[in-house]
Amino acid sequence: MTSPQGRTERPEARHQQVARNIRNDIEAGRLAHGTPLPSTRKLADEWDVSVFTITEAMKVLAEEGLVINESRSKRVVNAPDQLRRSEVRPQRPRVILVGGYAGSGKTELGRILARETGWPMLDKDTLTRPVVEAALETLGLSPHDRESQTYLSKVRPREYEALQDAASENVQCGNSVIVTAPFIREFSDPAWLARTRAFYEAAKAVVTVVWVYCDADTMLTYVRRRGAARDAYKLSDWDGYLNAINLDFRPVDAHLVVDNCASSSPLQEQAKELVKGILADEGQ
Repeated sequence: MTSPQGRTERPEARHQQVARNIRNDIEAGRLAHGTPLPSTRKLADEWDVSVFTITEAMKVLAEEGLVINESRSKRVVNAPDQLRRSEVRPQRPRVILVGGYAGSGKTELGRILARETGWPMLDKDTLTRPVVEAALETLGLSPHDRESQTYLSKVRPREYEALQDAASENVQCGNSVIVTAPFIREFSDPAWLARTRAFYEAAKAVVTVVWVYCDADTMLTYVRRRGAARDAYKLSDWDGYLNAINLDFRPVDAHLVVDNCASSSPLQEQAKELVKGILADEGQ
């Protein structure tokens, strides 16, 4: 993890960007232990990079032991620790709010934290997307709209309300919970953060705010690859999108920063440090 201060990143080598995103998928469990990877050419098409870039990315992952070359044409994921189940039970429920821009790796971090702790993970898109898309169509808009004033004023607040209600229900049952969403507007609002902390404090829970930082090139590599329809607007004018956001943004309240740039330590290592720090006051 890094300090809360922003920093400007130099462009990272493309193969390092690809390797980091594949590593994140493995550590988050999206790519399961023993899964054969597609051919080099298919991976190159999937990531929109050259065959050479994929070859170099695979070398990085093989050196880390995350990928095993069984033959010249077959590579498999090597992550036996995925089969290990962890369960951490703090004295007081913990609420980890994980925010970040599209493609920053916040969902991957959330999944890794869930695997490290056994705590439920609540992702905004997973919980609300089907209903949001139906609501947008009912309003006569594209189901993939995330930019119109109608979405921002009528639909978005309800997404976050549903997310917080799901988190609250877990806390009331004595469960810690990991909540992932962009949280851009929320983390910019001192009043929202104060209300949220007070609400969970009244429920005997402790809130930790986490911001996932990622450089623009690594974000673009991931957003292109996932091919989500809701990202079409961003990809149609990536430079314009970058000009509309602030990569140096940080939450206005106390928070931790996880650095998901290609040159930073793996998310799994940072997740372990994060959990250790959160539980330090309980001696766990």
